[in-house]
Amino acid sequence: MSAVIPTTDSDRPHPAAGGGTDRNTGRDTDKSSGGHPGGKTRGNSGGRTGSDTGAAVVGLRGAVASVGGRPVLRGVDLTVRPGEVVALLGANGSGKSTTVKSVIGSVPLDGGSLELFGRPYRKFRDWHRIGYVPQRTTAAGGVPATVREVVSTGRLPQHGLLPFRRKDRTAVDRALTAVGMLDRAGDGVAHLSGGQHQRVLIARALVGVPDLLIMDEPMAGVDVDSQQVLAGILRNEVERGCAVLLVLHELGPLEPLIDRAVVLRDGCVAHDGPPPRSVGQHALPGHDHVHPHADDHHRITQGLLA
Repeated sequence: MSAVIPTTDSDRPHPAAGGGTDRNTGRDTDKSSGGHPGGKTRGNSGGRTGSDTGAAVVGLRGAVASVGGRPVLRGVDLTVRPGEVVALLGANGSGKSTTVKSVIGSVPLDGGSLELFGRPYRKFRDWHRIGYVPQRTTAAGGVPATVREVVSTGRLPQHGLLPFRRKDRTAVDRALTAVGMLDRAGDGVAHLSGGQHQRVLIARALVGVPDLLIMDEPMAGVDVDSQQVLAGILRNEVERGCAVLLVLHELGPLEPLIDRAVVLRDGCVAHDGPPPRSVGQHALPGHDHVHPHADDHHRITQGLLA
């Protein structure tokens, strides 16, 4: 690569080195929250083997978290199983973004516990298994960079600072092809449209072939064509067994893919089950679609992001 691409504190992959309070006393998959499979059957994630086979991809229990000293999560339970697509819904300030940022280690837990792929958060190190797409932002933070360079940073969790190998370059090409941006690989990201920026961020998350894909409002501010591209990307990821956790204001083109919806209200789970029909952009109680979200201003710690 011709340049080292810095990323913002809110979206740079980084291995975990600690976490919030973990009061976990062992897995309890029979009693986990969100026991609504949604009637869909999917394969196991990525054909992985090992001690986490069959374990929940995400197991959040009684999560309590604060942002800037203000309580945001007040005992959230969230389970995502291998191959499952779960949508987090709710009004602004309900805790959706804080929930996913707690899962990736960006917002520490004040109470409760978190397991990833069957392992307590404090022991989890396989961050390359998680792909994260933040709320849309400038992909290179104002620093001149090409599309390929930005997407290539998504391979860092797999090989650190070692030189890129052929398989890394192949993975970058594959991810760019998946989002329809291979022909723009050499272009500067500063010249991209909003929807194209979003595709670059998605490619950066896909380049590591994750077993869990987390997207924070991927539909916000992008055109209909980009929304359809996103739906196709997610369909392909689900077919290969990837679990998906989405923060959404409305289901839109993604509705056929959703297994379960978890609706948050005032930092608590108000619904966990089949997706509500025709949610609509403003249908949820107390919705006020203004960005950034009230729960987006948070303190950063160790985890997938640093």
